[in-house]
Formats: sequence, C-alpha cells, structure tokens
Amino acid sequence: MAYKDEQLSEEKVFKDPVHRYVHVRDRVIWDLIATPEFQRLRRIKQLGTTNLTFHGAEHSRFNHSLGVYEIVRRILNNFKGREHWNNEERLLCLSAALLHDLGHGPFSHSFEKVFKLDHEYFTQAIIVGDTKVNEVLQKVGPDFPNRVADVIGKTYEDQLVVSLISSQIDADRMDYLQRDAYYTGVSYGHFDMERILRVMRPIEDQVVIKSTGMHAVEDYIMSRYQMYWQVYFHPVTRSAEVILSKIFGRAKALYQDPDYEFKLEPTHFISFFEENVTLADYVKLDETIVQYYFHLWQEEDDAILSDLCERFMNRRLLKYVEFNPNLQMNDYMELMRLFKQAGIDPEYYLVVDSSSDLPYDFYRPGEEEERLPIHLQMPNGNLKELSRHSDIVESISGKKRTDHKLYFPVDLLKALTDKRVRNAILEILYGQGESSNVD
Repeated sequence: MAYKDEQLSEEKVFKDPVHRYVHVRDRVIWDLIATPEFQRLRRIKQLGTTNLTFHGAEHSRFNHSLGVYEIVRRILNNFKGREHWNNEERLLCLSAALLHDLGHGPFSHSFEKVFKLDHEYFTQAIIVGDTKVNEVLQKVGPDFPNRVADVIGKTYEDQLVVSLISSQIDADRMDYLQRDAYYTGVSYGHFDMERILRVMRPIEDQVVIKSTGMHAVEDYIMSRYQMYWQVYFHPVTRSAEVILSKIFGRAKALYQDPDYEFKLEPTHFISFFEENVTLADYVKLDETIVQYYFHLWQEEDDAILSDLCERFMNRRLLKYVEFNPNLQMNDYMELMRLFKQAGIDPEYYLVVDSSSDLPYDFYRPGEEEERLPIHLQMPNGNLKELSRHSDIVESISGKKRTDHKLYFPVDLLKALTDKRVRNAILEILYGQGESSNVD
C-alpha cells in the first residue's frame, strides 16, 4: 500500500474540550503530528498575551491546529460523493489544515511586527525546507510539500481546497472562535457549527451554504464580530502587547548600541536583531525561551528594558485613554514634550495603539484584498450573496470599525515630583489635573 493511503491499525483520538474528539486514521497525519516542528506549537499560545486579561486563555497553537484538522475532516466526510468534490484532494486538505499555523512565532503578532516577519512565509518555509515535516510530506510524493504550501499561500489551483482553510467561513475561523470562547470563558464565540457543516456544499471554486442554514451563518458572523471587540481587541490585552512590542524593540536597540553589553548574551535573538533569520533559528524559538530572557532581563542595567520586562512578567500594565489621532495630534505632541521634560521616554511609555476589523465583506472590484463573499444556495440552485438575503449581515457588511487607545504608565506619572509637569500631563489625559482618578 502506498504511504499516502496507509491507515493506522486502529483509529487514534485526542480528547478535545471543543470538538469532544479529534480522530486520526491516516498514517501521514499521525506522523506529521509527531514531528518536532508540529510539537513546537505546544509552546506557542494561541492568544498571545490574552491570558493576562482572561486567565483561562492558556491554550496553544497545537490545540487549535488539531481542531482545524478535525473540522476539515468532518467537512470532507460530508462532501464525499458530492458533485464538484474531488476526493483525491482529501489528504492535501487534511495536511494543509493541520499545518496551516506551523510558522507562528512566540507571541505571534507583536513578534512579527517588531522583526518584520510573516508567519505564513515561515509556515511555507517549514513545509518545503529541511525539516521533519518536509520528510513526511515527501514520502507522499515529491510535489506534495509544494502543493500543501500552495494551499496555505492561497495560490493552489483548486480554490475550493483553499477556501476550506482560508475564506470568510472556513475551518480556521470556526475552530478559533469556539476554542477561544471556551478558554476565555465568554459566551460570544459560540454558534451552531454542526448545522453549518451539514449545510456546506462544494461548488466549483468555493464552498457555499444551503439557504436553510442562513441563520446559523448569521450567528457565526456575529460571533466573530463580538469576539474581536470583546476578546481579541480587549484594551488590557492590547496594553500587554504594547509592552511586549517595546521589550523586543528596546532589546534590539540595545543590541545595536556598541556601548551596551547585555549581562546575558541574547543568543536566540541575534539573527532576529540582525535581520538575517534562518529557518533553523526560527523554529528554535518559542515562548518558554522568550520568557526566560524576559525573566533575566529584569536584572539588566538598562532601566527601560528592566522596567518593561518587570511590567510584563508581573502584569503591571499600562493604563489607557480613548484617543482620536485625527483630532488630538496636537495633544499627543504636547504629551511627548512633557514626557521628555519629566524624564520619561515617550518612545516606550506613550504609545498609540490602533485596532480595526471588517466582520464581513462583499466583493468589491479593485479592492487591495479580494474577499470572496459567502454565497447561499437557493432551492432552485442559484447562488445569492449572503448580505443580500440577510438583514443582520447586511447591517455590518463592508463596515470597518477602528479603535484607537493611548497607553501610558500611570504609576510613573503619579510618582513625578514636578507637580506642574504632572498636572499638565494629567490635564491632557484626563482633563482634571491632579484631582483626576488615575487608578
């Protein structure tokens, strides 16, 4: 029997709090899970710093990746024998679902922003590079690693396969919304996934939804909307991300300063600081290593790096106020001047952070990122774009919401001995000077 068709002697299962069980029968999938690159995902949290806001959010990219695989496995069971579905693509879909987040780094998005990295690039690099994952995929066929990488890069010729993992209603989102809701303890992310899976239909280059399942999809869209604003963009989580980004930025600046010498050589970060990261360097780094450095950097001679690391490790976060950059830029410039006068470096302690989300979009020619809309399959077989049939979805379609916060260390402000400067800062931030409640 060819390796790609080989089945385990008995089905293996992972007990899962979201899907109850994750089922594995294919030898290829079982071998991929056992690779060091996939096991590394146990040491990368799915939600980065969110556990500092919702203490239960300790789940990993490993959990999520298994969940996405399981959802795709169930979808493909429902697709079996249907027109437009080529069952020869089954193993490709399962492999891409399992490996889609393989390239995430520690504290993913903050890490990527500072070091100008792209997790999708590293996901593809791990799949086609000199790795154990590649060894397993090569045993399926010499072109199989590239096919898996193309699915994840959204360039695979069969866009139906791509849409299962990356679209406006895909296995990735369906897993993370439910999983993140479960571990954060909120109710927003729950929707009737089983109903959605039952009404998904393969049609040429995309998955469509039977019109009878429209209300379950509405629930899914609204769950996503609520999760982004109540969990993913929570201002306390964003405060921790601001500190995290500034730690990485400060450590990089100190490394580039010829007059500064670290007490502990930042060995694992050197190629990132020098912007010549190899694949081997990348896969060695996980959150346990990063936090080891943060723990030790609390003792560094540099006061800023030491303070930022202590804040992050002990959850002594920055406070925030609402901020409108279009109307308050003069205030921001004045705050920068006052911070410098007070001896507080605004580069690290006065930070504007912005978040934005588009909960659902319809196709608009000429847009930079083409977002294929969700289509409903009507009883006569015709397709109808979701927002044209659903008043709920239509009300939020194409409406990008953006939120800005200004973050600052209220403890350092309260400790200022120059009352004139302190009051001037508080007046701008709160409008009440020294009498403001800055807790």
